[in-house]
Amino acid sequence: MTPVYRKTKRTYNEPGHAHFLTCSCYQRLPLLNKDRSRQWIIETLQQLREKFEVDLWAYVIMPEHLHLLLWPRKLEYRMEHLLAAIKRPVSAKAKQFLETQSDRTWLKKLTVVKGCKDVFRFWQPGGGFDRNIWQEHSLHDVIRYIHENPVRRGLVGEAKEWEWSSARFWEGDDSVRLKMDPLEF
Repeated sequence: MTPVYRKTKRTYNEPGHAHFLTCSCYQRLPLLNKDRSRQWIIETLQQLREKFEVDLWAYVIMPEHLHLLLWPRKLEYRMEHLLAAIKRPVSAKAKQFLETQSDRTWLKKLTVVKGCKDVFRFWQPGGGFDRNIWQEHSLHDVIRYIHENPVRRGLVGEAKEWEWSSARFWEGDDSVRLKMDPLEF
């Protein structure tokens, strides 16, 4: 029997470091392609900022994943707790919504057997991508990368046209859904 190797992810909870995060939907399905699910992300990010004392510097919500640039203000924090605070509420809202639908196709598609029980999967298992940022020039590169995601995919011509991103905020538009925190690096 061939041993099963699990991909391990290391996170570094370093005070003063920003974190560039990517969270992907289960099997890269476009679970974030509706305003409803995108709004769940916005609400969850606002709660994360308040509960965990985290600054949000940039984000983009794509149809099958999201990118975030966060800066924990506390000296002691655990990235796995921050990730859970992002993923769990969105997953719970999605499951609750799908349970109210007469067509249970998506609920079945997102439910997998783990051991001897059924588990709902909105997010791809694992920690996602987490890269520490500790240099200012890298910070600006990451923000640009995040904002240009919809442009690279051909969803919009310019980053500020994508409604589900912080790009418009950084362009000076105050009508965005979620205002960003000041950059204090």
